[in-house]
Amino acid sequence: MEAELGATQMKTLAVVSRKGGSGKTTVAVNLTMAARAMGVKAVLADADPLRSACDVLKGREDAASLIFETSAAKLFALIEASRRAGADLLIIDTPAVPEADVAEAVKVADLCLAVARPTYLDLAAAVRSVTIIQRLGKDGLIILNQCAPPRNGVEPPQVVKAFEALRFAGLPVASAVLRSRVGHQTAFAQRRSVLELDGQAAAAAEVRALFGEVWRRLRSERPAPVRSANDDHGRGWTTRPGLTLAPIA
Repeated sequence: MEAELGATQMKTLAVVSRKGGSGKTTVAVNLTMAARAMGVKAVLADADPLRSACDVLKGREDAASLIFETSAAKLFALIEASRRAGADLLIIDTPAVPEADVAEAVKVADLCLAVARPTYLDLAAAVRSVTIIQRLGKDGLIILNQCAPPRNGVEPPQVVKAFEALRFAGLPVASAVLRSRVGHQTAFAQRRSVLELDGQAAAAAEVRALFGEVWRRLRSERPAPVRSANDDHGRGWTTRPGLTLAPIA
C-alpha cells in the first residue's frame, strides 16, 4: 500500500461542513492519521476557531509536525511551508462560518469533502457546502458520517433516505461510509485515531476505505465508479457485496 500511495506533488484537502456536529473534525483527524499510517506525509491544519482538532492532537509527542493552528487568511502561507517541508498531503479542518472563511479553504484545495450525517439539518447544510464548492469550480465528494451500521446486510432506511435526498446535490457521494462507532470518542479521549485505538476494528476499516477512495481521487486514479448522488437508489439496489439498500418508505 505504501508503494502505491508513495511520494507525489503535495495535495490539499478541505474538510467542510456548514453545520456544527457533523463530525467534520472526526473525519479530518482520522484521515490525517490514516494517511500517515499508509506512508503518506500528511499534516493537519486546524482552521476552525473552535480548535477541536488541536484539542485532540496537541498532547501527542508528534504534535509539532502533525497539527498546526491557522486561519483562513494564513492558509496560503501554510500550504507553501508544508510543500517546502516535503509534505504529501495537507488536510484542512475548516470553520463552519463565516462563509468567506469556508470559501478561502475551498479555493486552495485540490479536493473538498462535504461532511454530513444522515439527518435533515445536516443534509441541508451539505447542500450549502456543495454550492460553495461548485461556485468556486472545485472537485468534491459528499461524505456520509455517523451512519447507523447495517443490520443483516441491509442498509438502514435513514441512510437510504440520505442518498435519496442527495440525488440532485451536484456532487458524488463517496462509496465509503463512516458509521456511528463508540471507538471514535474513545480514541479522541486518548488523543488517538481509531486506527491507533484498534486497527482491526470496523471503525478503522471504514476510515482506511475512505482514505483510499479520497487519495485515489486526489491523484486522479478512479478505477471504480464513485457512488453518486445522481445514481438511482431503487428498491433492492446493492451498494456492495452483501449489503442491500432497504426499501424507502
